[in-house]
Amino acid sequence: MEKVRGIFMKKSIVAILAAIVSVISIALVTPQQTSVNATEKKVYQIGTDVTFPPFEFSNSTNGQYVGIDIDLMKAIAEEEGFEVKILPLGFSAAVQALDTGQVDGMIAGTTITNERKNKMDFSTPYYHSGIIFASAKGSDVKSIEDVKGKRVAVKTGTSGAKYATENADKYGYQIVNFDDSNSMYQDVITGNSAGVFEDMSVVSYAINQGTALQIASDTLSNDPYGFSVKKGQNQDLLNAFNQGLEKLKQNGTYDKIIARYVGEEAMNNQRQQKSDESSWSGLLKVNGSSLMEGLKQTLILTVMAIFFATIFGVIFGLMGVVPSKILNGISTTVIYIFRGLPLLVLALFIYTGIPSLTGVRIPAVVAGIITLMFNEGAYTAAFIAGGIKSVDNGQMEAARSLGLPFSKAMRRVVLPQGIKLIIPSFINQFIITLKDTSILSIIGLVELTQTGKIIIARNLEGFKVWAIIALIYLVIITLLTWASQYVERRLSK
Repeated sequence: MEKVRGIFMKKSIVAILAAIVSVISIALVTPQQTSVNATEKKVYQIGTDVTFPPFEFSNSTNGQYVGIDIDLMKAIAEEEGFEVKILPLGFSAAVQALDTGQVDGMIAGTTITNERKNKMDFSTPYYHSGIIFASAKGSDVKSIEDVKGKRVAVKTGTSGAKYATENADKYGYQIVNFDDSNSMYQDVITGNSAGVFEDMSVVSYAINQGTALQIASDTLSNDPYGFSVKKGQNQDLLNAFNQGLEKLKQNGTYDKIIARYVGEEAMNNQRQQKSDESSWSGLLKVNGSSLMEGLKQTLILTVMAIFFATIFGVIFGLMGVVPSKILNGISTTVIYIFRGLPLLVLALFIYTGIPSLTGVRIPAVVAGIITLMFNEGAYTAAFIAGGIKSVDNGQMEAARSLGLPFSKAMRRVVLPQGIKLIIPSFINQFIITLKDTSILSIIGLVELTQTGKIIIARNLEGFKVWAIIALIYLVIITLLTWASQYVERRLSK
């Protein structure tokens, strides 16, 4: 008996190690491939925002990232002989990624402040802007003095949020934070917030796109924007940026890039793009390929996460039912931890927390799959253990009385009965995993939800875009639900 238990424990440990090695192998392959491709030119990973037009946004032609920041970064890279890989992380995630070494640099309309200089080294300023206060078009809020006792909306981590925080006591308002510009604007337009503090160029772009806002203040600050690297690191990249920026200003490229996004001609182009996407059919025509690419990424993440979560869940689920208190305790602890952690916290911990401790970069895709593996795997382990335990104890006792060892009795007698109870739950877990992929947009994965945010940043058609995405999710989940019901009916026969 003890020998059988020992064999089972060894097999379990081997299986655990195999699963871990598989995941780590994925993580190791990506950086190595990058280094091989970088033998001719140095390749830098640059974090940026995704919803900050005209500085960074996705165009309507081919879904590529464009804007003042993106075009400047690419032009400087070409001028100085290096390559860049733009990572659309969102402002807050980009700041964290820079701090933990996940990216080499960051360009996201980042205001140069003394506070940020403690963590970042900045380039010479490449643009000067300022914070303004805006309210809903036609509202009674005509100035900052009108917001006493009301809410104002800001975007997390931005200069507008900093200004709002520093002056909250002076004007007597409350602050509500958002992760993207469109949600912030809609909160003001619907009347939930009295106004918004935001970059002047960004608000002007939104108003030109038809957003029902009105500027209700003069420029409140004069903010220089700079490219940044982690303090004390990547100084060659920082120097190359400064040199390239100076060359672009001298040869006229800088002025051309600014005029491309700021000015009357740029405004006319933006109005035309807005007109092209004003109808449902136009919106789908312009953005259909981007939405399908986001859906493809969502399905890939879901399938890969389910694969690893199944391995994880089977191992720890079986550990919860074997006759070993040690293995039972390990299983219970692991399930408790990963079911108890919010998925958002787990994703950020794996993507930014672990690299800050180890100094080893984890690609966003790998971090996302590991996050889902732990979270969904814990739930899978719980229902696997529950399914096996629901099989009458007499089944195992009868098998053992016939001379079958524990492992064979489990495999031949108990598991076949437990699997009938487990499969419907497994399909439901697939549905849950599909929906949970949307949370991974926080670490910059451009799945279906993040694709929606990027499209909305350009056209500000929040209702239409989210309605289309909701319909896509609904269709897929309905098909999976039908599959689950079909399997359940088959098993019941």
